[in-house]
Amino acid sequence: MRSTSAGVSSRSFLREGTRFFSLVVIAALASSCFTRGPRIDSIDPRIGTMGEVLRIEGSGFGGDRGQSRVTIAGIAPTSSSYIEWSPTRISVRIPDFGESGLVYVHTDNGKSNAALFTNRESLPLPVSSANEGINPRIDSLENASGGIGSSVAILGRNFGSSRENGAVLFAWAAEEPPAAPASAQIPKTVEVSELEYGYEFWSDREIRVRVPDGAVSGNLIIRTVRGDSNPVFFQIDGMPGGKSFKERRSYVVNYSVDIKVARVSGPNALYLWVPRPATGSAQKEAKLLSRSLEPFVEGRTGASLYQFKDLAEDGSILLSSSYLVDVYATSAQMKPQAIKKAVESPVRNAYTLSTPLIPADDKEIVKLADRLAGKENNPWIVARKYYDWMRTELDFSVSPSSGGAMEALTSGKADAYSSALLFCALARASGIPAVPSAGFLVDRTRASERHFWSEFWIDGFGWVPVDIALGARWTPAGFSVRADAGDFYFGNLDNQHVAFSRGAAELSPMDPRGRTAIRERGYSFQNLWEEATGGLDSYSSLWSDLTVTGVY
Repeated sequence: MRSTSAGVSSRSFLREGTRFFSLVVIAALASSCFTRGPRIDSIDPRIGTMGEVLRIEGSGFGGDRGQSRVTIAGIAPTSSSYIEWSPTRISVRIPDFGESGLVYVHTDNGKSNAALFTNRESLPLPVSSANEGINPRIDSLENASGGIGSSVAILGRNFGSSRENGAVLFAWAAEEPPAAPASAQIPKTVEVSELEYGYEFWSDREIRVRVPDGAVSGNLIIRTVRGDSNPVFFQIDGMPGGKSFKERRSYVVNYSVDIKVARVSGPNALYLWVPRPATGSAQKEAKLLSRSLEPFVEGRTGASLYQFKDLAEDGSILLSSSYLVDVYATSAQMKPQAIKKAVESPVRNAYTLSTPLIPADDKEIVKLADRLAGKENNPWIVARKYYDWMRTELDFSVSPSSGGAMEALTSGKADAYSSALLFCALARASGIPAVPSAGFLVDRTRASERHFWSEFWIDGFGWVPVDIALGARWTPAGFSVRADAGDFYFGNLDNQHVAFSRGAAELSPMDPRGRTAIRERGYSFQNLWEEATGGLDSYSSLWSDLTVTGVY
């Protein structure tokens, strides 16, 4: 006999109970998966004094503070310093012994993005001295806020009639570990970028520049041979996401060029364009430690030009350089729906062009770019489509293949070099500014391997790194690969990449009759490496790869 209760069988009841239990588990998992970490939208004041109340607006802070906390320049206020804590607002008194630095909110769900707080007492004060009348002086900014890539007009005096070695510096900050010394927490600077066509006009009373990639809200200064200007606050706004720099690693690197002269028949000259480590928002400093010879011209193109005149037969030259390079890991957090296309952008004008190296107008490139993008026109989403297709559909080989972007497309086989160029070609074909980067990949044992990757530009945000080869889990022999490589290397880059060029440098020969040489797949994208003139009939050159002698 089958028993029932209220018309429902025990088997049916078990099924319903199982469904109910499954729904509970699914709901719990969904809740867990969609729990978001804290996010800071704004802080007020941005420039303040110790003991003042700091108000933090954002989301995901939690209803009760519990074990959550705020850190300011690595310092956590005491429990009695908290005045208010809600899911969207925190009010906390700034510690009396605090310094300028980054503000974070820490909860059980993680650490928030960073916001920059500046201690008013740490701002430079005008100093009365004999140089006061000649130092650059900023009177005003025509626009005191803007996004990355926007134009800023600086009005004042004593800037110099031309730029020469002058620079405009914006605030920049990195995430430093809590144990870092107080000096590491002090906000640093990033210079207006030549790569981004940042210097538009320079005169003694007015300078026009574009806000560089990596800049944060903080002090803007002008640096000339006469000294530094007074600081003026500039607010970064309108960013469609956040970018962080962390895990600094310093490398001591050495490389050389060895020249052997075989035959000469008269007066002659040899020119060498020797790449220097690149600088930017993630590779902050490339400090010269030593070199065997001084250059003829220290150009702004990323290469030092050396001149050797009237070389003798059987003669030799050994040119060596050593640099200390600081590299930060980069992470981009994007809100694609917040991206807005700039009305006017010199970066877009320059880096969507087709070139022999990046054939963005080739009909096969255009056809593939259109097919992969479909109806999507958001640059972040389109770039991700290209990245995913390349890392999953191309056959990567550890041994370098020949050719560039077109050879990778037609053969379906690629390496770091050709994939970096192909990504740039696809991006440019869709109107997304993109440049290839060249340099070295350094592993934990100091071994280095020549490597290539890419960057694409988002208006109002700046450069986004992409490493197709590592995203496809290709690595040189002996190098380890991340478990999350496929997701990580779109929008993120580790601190093992040492760049010697970002974009392709177009150099001009010294003599229209000179005999030039290039180094395809060299550690810098530049169109000239060597030029022989006159009676230099035969010589050989050996360009070494990078040797890493120290890691800090």
